[in-house]
Amino acid sequence: MNDKIKGLEEKVALAKLGGGAKRIERQHNNKKLTARERVMYLLDEGSFEEIGILVTHRTKDFGMENQKIYGDGVVTGYGTVNGRLVYVFAQDFTVFGGSLSETHAEKICKIMDLAVKVGAPIIGLNDSGGARIQEGVRSLGGYADIFYRNVQSSGVIPQISAIMGPCAGGAVYSPAMTDFTIMVQDTSYMFVTGPNVVKTVTNEEVSSEELGGASTHATKSGVAHITSQNDVTALEDVKRLLSYMPQSNKEKPAMLPYETGSETREVLENIVPENPNKPYDMHEVIDGIIDADSFYEIHKDYAENIIVGFARLGGRSIGIVANQPMFLAGVLDVNSSKKAARFVRFCDCFNIPLLVLEDVPGFLPGTDQEWDGIITHGAKLLYALSEATVPRVTVITRKAYGGAYDVMNSKHIGADMNFAWPTAEIAVMGAKGAAEIIFKSEIRAADDKEAKWKEKEAEYAELFANPYSAAERGFIDEVILPQNTRRKLLKAFAMLEHKETNRPKRKHGNIPL
Repeated sequence: MNDKIKGLEEKVALAKLGGGAKRIERQHNNKKLTARERVMYLLDEGSFEEIGILVTHRTKDFGMENQKIYGDGVVTGYGTVNGRLVYVFAQDFTVFGGSLSETHAEKICKIMDLAVKVGAPIIGLNDSGGARIQEGVRSLGGYADIFYRNVQSSGVIPQISAIMGPCAGGAVYSPAMTDFTIMVQDTSYMFVTGPNVVKTVTNEEVSSEELGGASTHATKSGVAHITSQNDVTALEDVKRLLSYMPQSNKEKPAMLPYETGSETREVLENIVPENPNKPYDMHEVIDGIIDADSFYEIHKDYAENIIVGFARLGGRSIGIVANQPMFLAGVLDVNSSKKAARFVRFCDCFNIPLLVLEDVPGFLPGTDQEWDGIITHGAKLLYALSEATVPRVTVITRKAYGGAYDVMNSKHIGADMNFAWPTAEIAVMGAKGAAEIIFKSEIRAADDKEAKWKEKEAEYAELFANPYSAAERGFIDEVILPQNTRRKLLKAFAMLEHKETNRPKRKHGNIPL
């Protein structure tokens, strides 16, 4: 019996060593943690329970039968983050480059299945060179098994991917189907085809970093929701993300303790400039409304004309979608519509109430936008908000023009409460353009056309560049002073806490993809 125990201890020790001490030391020199170090840092101390530690691959070709390493390149199991159960897998680049084999995939699938059965988040720490070539179609089948489970888990449990090394070829599609993708600066990259293939096919010279590094995916493609400086900050970002989410779609996010005090915020009073064409930073409005230091922005460097992120309001987790007048005047375009729509749908999946802060002059005009499909992409945001059944509240701070007024969580598409500041302008279009169209004949007949145009512009602005016409029709529930916004929102979300919405029975809708 003692020999058997000793044998087990030796096997476990070998499994925990992974690809060898020298390889691990090299990773430290590159400021990267090992797979096990990542798991241990992410989870609460002493909470990790490993599954499949003695698994090895089944390949007998190409001399692989003599290269079996316990764990087969991935650490899998469960533990807790701040006392809450999570499931995790961490690919080990020191074992066959973290390549995915049939058994490697089976280990991942096993904990994904457990996560769905139990109802807890799944976290993937990706660091892999791709499919294990020696296994051929078996490794490809393993990827497909994972992809299928990503889809079955979507909207059921939160799925978070941290890219902490290479992620190429078919491997990229699993993170793409999870809810959030975190990339580590300088040490991670994602692409379907690498620089060598790109050069062969298109004759383009490009580095791995330029093609699919964290900065590229954070600013250009939008694939990365969050970029982190190193492995440790990436794992801290995972923990922070989890704090805003419930365990599954059957729960609501946990409420943090909060004592109501003076909820008036005078700082909001003078943020919006008197000149309607002058920009201001919507982050200042957000900070003036939410609980102190609780805003966690998502997709920060992508489509900066719209802001999305999590925050807390009176201890309650909420999702925020806000136009940003500092960039492109806050217009909606292809990228901002996709960015906001995806975030809205996540919040709706996991019972996170939505706050929309609106200052939108319309959709961005131009041939590029039209040819890139602004009609379809703009409709994604419209669809996502119309479909959402969570509590939905809108505050119009300034402009709400044209179709963009409808799209940004208007009363007409099912918003529960709609507030407006006195500075709100709710109209088909801006006063200058509207006056030119409506009073075209009068302006043309005037001796001083410029003066007549300004006169009619002022006339139109007086009639429509305010929130009162919309309030008279019930499209705005209340015109409020900016400093009272937080107090009104606290009451509105508390009132809507037990909201229920019954939708027509259907398999699923057909969002304009």
